[in-house]
Amino acid sequence: MKILQFPLTRITIWFVFGILFSFYTSPNPNFVFISIGISFSLLVLAYFLSKNDFIQKIYFGAFTYLLFFQIGIFTQIINTDSYQADNYIHQIKNETDEHSVEVVLREKLKSSVLNDRFIGVVKRIDNRESSGKILVNFHKIKGNSKLNIGSNFLIKGTVYRHKNPINPDQFDYGKYLTNKSILGQMYADSYQIKISKTTDKDIWYYSDFLRNKILNNLEKSNFSKDELHVVAALILGQQQDISPEILHDYQFAGAIHILSVSGLHVGFILLFITFLLKPLRKNKVGNTIRLVTIIVSLWGFAILAGLSPSVVRSVTMFSFVAVGMHLKRSTNIFHTLLVSVLLILLFQPSFLFDVGFQLSYVALFFIFWLQPLLENLWTPNNKIAIYFWEILTVSFAAQIGAFPLSIYYFHQFPGLFFVTNLIIIPFLSVIMALGVFVMVLAAFDYVPEIPAKILEYSIYILNKTINWVASFEQFIIKDIPFNWQILLSLYLLIVAVIIWFKKPTFHKLAFALTALLLFQTTFIVTRWNNQNQEEWIVFNIKKNTLITERTGEKVVAFCNDSIQKEIATNPTLKSYLIANFSSISNQKKIQNVFYFKDKKILILDSLGIYAKNINPDIIVITQSPKLNLERLLKTYKPKIIVADASNFKTYIKVWEATCRKEKIPYHATGEKGFYRLN
Repeated sequence: MKILQFPLTRITIWFVFGILFSFYTSPNPNFVFISIGISFSLLVLAYFLSKNDFIQKIYFGAFTYLLFFQIGIFTQIINTDSYQADNYIHQIKNETDEHSVEVVLREKLKSSVLNDRFIGVVKRIDNRESSGKILVNFHKIKGNSKLNIGSNFLIKGTVYRHKNPINPDQFDYGKYLTNKSILGQMYADSYQIKISKTTDKDIWYYSDFLRNKILNNLEKSNFSKDELHVVAALILGQQQDISPEILHDYQFAGAIHILSVSGLHVGFILLFITFLLKPLRKNKVGNTIRLVTIIVSLWGFAILAGLSPSVVRSVTMFSFVAVGMHLKRSTNIFHTLLVSVLLILLFQPSFLFDVGFQLSYVALFFIFWLQPLLENLWTPNNKIAIYFWEILTVSFAAQIGAFPLSIYYFHQFPGLFFVTNLIIIPFLSVIMALGVFVMVLAAFDYVPEIPAKILEYSIYILNKTINWVASFEQFIIKDIPFNWQILLSLYLLIVAVIIWFKKPTFHKLAFALTALLLFQTTFIVTRWNNQNQEEWIVFNIKKNTLITERTGEKVVAFCNDSIQKEIATNPTLKSYLIANFSSISNQKKIQNVFYFKDKKILILDSLGIYAKNINPDIIVITQSPKLNLERLLKTYKPKIIVADASNFKTYIKVWEATCRKEKIPYHATGEKGFYRLN
């Protein structure tokens, strides 16, 4: 694999390993600083010892990779907010305490049913200068129209640290926010907010101002809301206001990528600007003006689109392409990809853990590496066939590269992705051209009526087409169980098969067969481990009770009547089933007594009735029964009391105090999350 022979490839790989090592181990910063100094000294020594050699000694390369591994660790540390002494999270000693937090709004997120959500940057906390990002949830009120990017607020309230998932194998939203350097959040009502007259008019403010100006002008021209929200995503990278139904259709049709501004969109911007600058003379001055204009326009577009990881990646890569065009050199696309990865992660190592960033780079790599091979499988006779064949091969190359990651994160696969791309991509070029033209004019307070109506109708047709493709739900493979071990072994298999397919040899065939054997072994071992597991779980379901008993891949679900009909589609239970390669084998009403291994479990419901001579090891309290818990504990002396989320909060607090008094362990699922026996 020639790509691995590039020195830059190895340097980037070791740099990425350093980021991963720092992320998962949290090393001591002082030790890292010392080790970087030692690594740099060893590299300098190795250079002087081998500088006169035509082929440098192996230790020079080894010390180079060691240094970049250490730089990766250092980069992750200095960009991790929890290491910063002035970060506000270090001043949160007790989550019950209230704080006065001065925040400037930086980014608007998708609103929830009750709250408008923003990412803010903390300036001060309790009159002390501070730093760090925070998620602010403003309770929806009429005055929320004043919530603009750059606005300053003084919020008095509680700062909450992120909690661990409260149910097994649930999406860890707290970890997701932490990876984006957001370490806490606040909930604010109108009486807790003081709006400052000061507005931070920085690059984020002007970017948001221009976006809002464009969208407001389009809305005033009677642009339909659904179509306006889609065009805002396509060109401005703003998905916050797209309806859940439209997002659902794009996901099921395998077209969600076109709503995230990426290489397709940025490539079009590059071609469009290059076309506009054609009249410039091709001399030194003209070429310099052309290059500066292209790079400024690309990064201006990136800022306008919110500097998302996919946009930053695409703009960085195409900036190198523009420089290559200026220098009149053929740009090695793999070098361009690697340099963009290195530069982006050098300044924002957290992007490495962004799903969009991962999918973008994997898809692009496979397009450049695999698509030429697929394209050579057939040579069409006419230009139209060639055009659609290229679209098809690009789609398949991208999907082959991205589908393991997609399944790992989303556990579903759109089977009609190639149909979507064949229909949409030719249509999309027209929409992008019209969209850029209309939005540029809208920025100057002029919306041309005919192009705007054509754009609106084009988006309408696009949405209807996507909806039609998504309606074939039988082609959407859902609830696919997948873990990181299978993910890595599958990628190894895909790479090995492609290497063999490009230039078949016996050694490459042996490598591919070994990778296949490893993939099968990984899958079999995963299934075998699951089949030999037994566990009994009390879930945390608000106002309801859900208990499961899993033996291998078979799960028996015990639940109350209110959720019995929809238990098969319950998202909390579905996440657990997918993660454990299991399915519901039976569904029953909750019984009063369970036996699991050597444990006897008593379930107390709203009636509070129990047998006198049961002597349980564990007591689970559900549905807020009126009982004398102190007498119950003295009678049975159980090993632990579990209270699920179907109980009143006041009861849960009283029971906690009683258990503390009697020195009996207490587990409230609303506070500590699910309870597991295994």
